[in-house]
This record gives sequence, structure tokens and C-alpha cells, in this order.
Amino acid sequence: MNRTAPRATRVLLEGRARALKQHLPEAIDGNGIGVHQARVASRRLREAVPVLAADVKTNKARKAQGKIRKLTRALGAVRELDVTLTVLDELARRDTLSRVALEEVRRHVVEEREARRKTMLTRLEKVNVEKLERRLASVAGALQEAVSEHWREALAGRLAKRSKRLDAAIGAAGQVYNPESLHQVRIATKKLRYGLEIAGEGGIRAANALVRQLKRVQDSLGRLHDLQVLEVHVAAVQALPPALEMPEGSLTAIARTIEDECRHLHGRYIAMTPALRKTIEATGQVVADLARPSTRRRAIKMRVPPKSTRHAPATPAVAARRSRQ
Repeated sequence: MNRTAPRATRVLLEGRARALKQHLPEAIDGNGIGVHQARVASRRLREAVPVLAADVKTNKARKAQGKIRKLTRALGAVRELDVTLTVLDELARRDTLSRVALEEVRRHVVEEREARRKTMLTRLEKVNVEKLERRLASVAGALQEAVSEHWREALAGRLAKRSKRLDAAIGAAGQVYNPESLHQVRIATKKLRYGLEIAGEGGIRAANALVRQLKRVQDSLGRLHDLQVLEVHVAAVQALPPALEMPEGSLTAIARTIEDECRHLHGRYIAMTPALRKTIEATGQVVADLARPSTRRRAIKMRVPPKSTRHAPATPAVAARRSRQ
């Protein structure tokens, strides 16, 4: 019996499951990076399970997928505001805006973050993590026994659908600055990237360059989204009676600074759009490659960083990039 392909699916699934298991305890303890890494791991699992388990005939994968979805939602309540605080720190280091006004915005964000953290912990209590681990292990075992390679067909179909959605999102966004439309482009970019990561690790080397291109777009749009979230909080503080005495117009200056950078990032996105469309076109070749018998026999090399570098201290710039993974 040829077990190469089923073994490949198991390696892909178990690698993602280990990442979630590694970072989830840190997330529960309130570590900001742990929350982010656990959420990214859960998203990668959500993308991988339906594809890799295409040959699993039981409902094991479906049940695991439901629990992973709940986990992702629970972790998302806090992570967004962790990034907002990081952006506020960056603005403070520029020393061009009122520190008193920035601190007032920070106080507002911290209060909401604490409320969201309580919500996160409540939701996490409803997710039986040990049961999720058992279900993922059960799915991995079922993958080991599978003999077909329908997961490649499933991945090809998923990539085709993801690329079409990204193309539609780009078209809907056009060239006019619209935060919600750009947010949809960012989400579609991220989902296509996660699917291409599976293809790259599954032996389609051409997918790796596309992942890097999508990551560059994702970084720009992620930064834009981070600023837009902060913009909302600045507006909320402006609408409240001031708790501290601030220089006149200081909150308006913060809002203007954020708006200016958002416009700049939008211009960068527009400049990257042609390359993004080429990436979508190139995804079609990856879809075709997934059906080639020669690619099915390629060995998988999981890209796991050495233990000595997994928890290395991150600079603010690196932390910001990680937040958009």
C-alpha cells in the first residue's frame, strides 16, 4: 500500500496542531504574543483541516473544525487591541504628538482590552482544549490510514475559490480609499496565503514565492487596518468628556496623523495591485500543478524554527509584522 500521500497529510496536520498546543497556554495566561501566535495557529488549522481531511469519511474533522472556529473567535477579542497599544507606543516615540492626549487614548484602549480579555477567558473555558487535541489526533490517525490523494483536489478547488474571492475584493475596492473594502481585500489575501502555504509545504515549490508576495501586501494592509482601529478609538475619546487637561486640538492632531498615514498606505496598496493580480493569475498554475503525479511524490519539509529562536525578544517593528501574520 502506498502511504506517501496520507503520511504527508498527517505531517501537515500535526505540525499545525503542535503550534496551537505550544502557544495556547501563553495566550490563556494573557501573553500578547502568545495570543497572536495561538490565533494564527488556529487559523492555519481552520484552513488545513477541511483540505487534508478530504479522504476522511467520518465526522471527526467536522467536529474538530467547529472547535477550532470557536477558539479563533475567542482569541480575536483581545489581539486587535494588543496591536492598537503597540501602535500608540510607536506614535509616542515619535515625540511629535501630545503625550497627555496619547495617554488618554491609551487609557481608553486598556479599559476595553481588559473587558475583552475577560470575554476571551470566558469563551476559552467553553472550549475543551484536551478534547480538541484528541480529535485532531484522531483525524491524524485517520489520515495515516487513507490511501487516496483527494486532498490535493480539495486544495486545488479551495485555492481556485480563494483566488476568485481576492480578485473580486480587489475589484470592489477599486482605487477609492474605503476602509471596509480594503479590510475585505486583506482578509481575502490572508486566506489565499494560508492555502498556498499548504501547497508549498505539500511539494509545490512555486507556491512559496506567491506566499511571500501575499505577505508583503498583507503587511501593508494589516498596518492600514491597525491604524483604522486606532482611529476609531481616538474618535471615541474625542466624543467623551476629557478626563485630563489636554492641549487644545491634540486629539485632532493624532487623528490627522493617523489619517495621513492611512492615505499613504492606501497609495502603496494601489501600487502593489498589479503584482497582486499577477499572484492571482500564478495561483492558477499552482492549482494545475497539484494535479500532476510528479508533485505527489515530493517529500515534505516542515519549516519549524529552531527552539533557540522561537521566543527571541522582538523589536516593536518585528512585533508589528508578526501581528499581521
